[in-house]
Amino acid sequence: MQPVTPLFSYPRYWAECYGTAPFLPMSRKEMDKLGWDSCDIVLVTGDAYVDHPSFGMAVIGRMLESQGFRVGIIAQPDWSSKDDFMRLGKPNLFYGVTAGNMDSMINRYTSDKKLRHDDAYTPGDVGGKRPDRATLVYTQRCKEAFKEVPVVIGGIEASLRRIAHYDYWSETIRRSILIDAKADILIYGNAERPLIEVAHRIANGETMETMQDIRGTAVIRKEPLPEWRGVDSSKLDQIGRIDPIMNPYMEGAPCSDDEGTAPVEQEAKPVLVQPPKQKPWEKTYVKLPAFERVKEDKVLYAHASRILHHETNPGCARALSQAHGDRIIWVNPPAFPLETDEMDGVFGLPYQRVPHPAYGKEKIPAYEMIKTSVNIMRGCFGGCSFCSITEHEGRIIQSRSEESIIKEIGEIRDKVPGFTGVISDLGGPTANMYKLRCKSPKAEQTCRRASCVWPTICPHMDTDHTPTIDLYRKARDVKGIKKILIASGVRYDIAVEDPRYIKELAKYHVGGYLKIAPEHTEEGPLSKMMKPGMGSYYSFKELFDKYSKEAGKQQYLIPYFISAHPGTTDEDMVNMALWVKTNRFKLDQVQNFYPSPLANATTMYYTEKNPLNKVSRQGGDVFVVKGERRRRLHKALLRYHDPAGWPMIREALLEMGKGHLIGNGPDCLVPPEGRGEAKAERSRNKGLKPALTRHSNIVHQRGNGAGNKATGGKAFATDKGAAQGVSAAAPQGKQGARSEGASVNNGGVNKGGKTGNGKPVGNPFGKGTGASGKPSTKGAGQGKPAQNGKAPSRAGTAKPAAQGGKPGAKGGAAKRPVR
Repeated sequence: MQPVTPLFSYPRYWAECYGTAPFLPMSRKEMDKLGWDSCDIVLVTGDAYVDHPSFGMAVIGRMLESQGFRVGIIAQPDWSSKDDFMRLGKPNLFYGVTAGNMDSMINRYTSDKKLRHDDAYTPGDVGGKRPDRATLVYTQRCKEAFKEVPVVIGGIEASLRRIAHYDYWSETIRRSILIDAKADILIYGNAERPLIEVAHRIANGETMETMQDIRGTAVIRKEPLPEWRGVDSSKLDQIGRIDPIMNPYMEGAPCSDDEGTAPVEQEAKPVLVQPPKQKPWEKTYVKLPAFERVKEDKVLYAHASRILHHETNPGCARALSQAHGDRIIWVNPPAFPLETDEMDGVFGLPYQRVPHPAYGKEKIPAYEMIKTSVNIMRGCFGGCSFCSITEHEGRIIQSRSEESIIKEIGEIRDKVPGFTGVISDLGGPTANMYKLRCKSPKAEQTCRRASCVWPTICPHMDTDHTPTIDLYRKARDVKGIKKILIASGVRYDIAVEDPRYIKELAKYHVGGYLKIAPEHTEEGPLSKMMKPGMGSYYSFKELFDKYSKEAGKQQYLIPYFISAHPGTTDEDMVNMALWVKTNRFKLDQVQNFYPSPLANATTMYYTEKNPLNKVSRQGGDVFVVKGERRRRLHKALLRYHDPAGWPMIREALLEMGKGHLIGNGPDCLVPPEGRGEAKAERSRNKGLKPALTRHSNIVHQRGNGAGNKATGGKAFATDKGAAQGVSAAAPQGKQGARSEGASVNNGGVNKGGKTGNGKPVGNPFGKGTGASGKPSTKGAGQGKPAQNGKAPSRAGTAKPAAQGGKPGAKGGAAKRPVR
């Protein structure tokens, strides 16, 4: 999987003579100081500008600068008019637009569709500095400012909306964002490779009409590309097989004798030279069901989603074509992943590693969280159905060299104000996938599996953690470094394959608590999440406790869970709540499932079908919790210790015939209603008014993003991306984007969830965040977890499950007594 042109091999643009800017300019005054009369490219983002490799816009801006272009940034503009989009003048080449490191809708609303009042990517953590569906609004304003200037859209918001998709906030199927935004081209995934090609080709005088086949892009066309052959998606609804691997040892070949023999002369024959045989996926596109059909037919929507997820491997992916009326969305195959030297080049650009001076002393929470962390890799082969990392960054792990990582640690030590000697994280979308790739290049190129570790770990997958262990040891030896912490989520089913890693982790890199993400305890939901069974959790816990004790440390695991995920019944949630209580966890942060665009779990949520298997009209149904009350119940069950949820839990338990779980005994989930509890509840609710925080049709609660007082203007964006009465419009982390808190980046890198650069992106569980992808300093469970190895008692049981903490079969669900 080699690109035609390496990332840093393009001829530099003539403007390289201006040199490197201390910060990419955000004003005409800064441009004047640099001696610029204009910008070649202007980037528009919904985030504050932080010149740090964990922020996508900084990565993209510095990458373009390294190619010789003059790049300006308009961060969090006032979208009420076109004026703020003209502050840097007319771009010579194009506008680059992104909603920011997070999807603007996930950034603005909770999983219950309630308005957030904070924004970790804004100075002062102030909410309302970006509009809903920011990519649409920003693109329209750019077109109003300079109609003839091309607009390139990217980042997590655009990337996950490249074809027709389910929109949780409006509960409708929306068209491709490229159609609604009226942009010229969309770049999806990590954007460096396709964006650099687009920039150089525009600079060389090409038009968008001649740039229709660039990998990692989507365009609007009237018809498919010429000389490409189409195949209907209904003929491809089978997981592609891996071709047999050629035997490198040529078993069965004759051996030479010890003495050797003279070569036999053969008659010379003419050699027939033929062009290499075309691979079956080359110059081939898949015709997906049209937007108008998937909008009306949930089964076809699930089918289209399944096909898209099969066409994500850059080595064998076909192009996709989806009709929208009389036009088609043409999605080219994904861009090839970056090689190690290219990754080193991206992270070695001249970042200042601090926010732009224009923000003064105001703190930007996302930056504060990641300023002393290091992103060591991209991608994730876990393929969790609720997570957007695979859709955005791909399954192939792209790792930096040890030298590049050690150099960045030194820069943090020398550049970051107030550095205390502690590196807060050395990780990525997942902590322990550094340099783990398929052992067979041929299998890696042709595989169409959604996950390399589910339902079992693929025999081709390398699970040797030696590169990670060596990196940790070298990082600890850097002068001035006191501690290296690992805050990214550990994929424990892979870690148990190499206990040496768990020993190294427990002995040197845990600050008392280690976050991991079982997500659930029951087999039904876990199978829909594409997560391993609790047997792997118990195996990891046993090893972690053992090595922590050997190191003389008292350390605990902090598990993350998702409530109301597709496939989760009320009884599943009761069972998980009993497990949480039996293990003495009190979860302060609980995340309800957040249906982010294009995720497999979102397809389950909308269609109630399972796209992980072949989709049909008969069978394959998935139970889905919908409605605010049921979703609140599932969340309340995980917070069984919160009195506010007791009335709802009691009512549900009685309806389920599980009244024996109401009481004060150790096997009970919630206490009976106490004297005065009902009166206290009525007192709490007395005089309260309903909070107007629903997403739909509530305009007066939103500000215009420019700090102006909210008015009763019209909604700011229609389905077509038009802004109407924008004056009243309202505006996913640690590294990584999990499905739910998707990451973004203008197509740049991103650490978990993160997209683009991923670090402060939406890795909801990578950094103590929620599905929303918002970073948080709190962990999912703040109570001290039990370390007695107790297994959970199942709903309806009179006694807890057998004690002893013996791990279950690896990868399987833990066995528990059933009543």
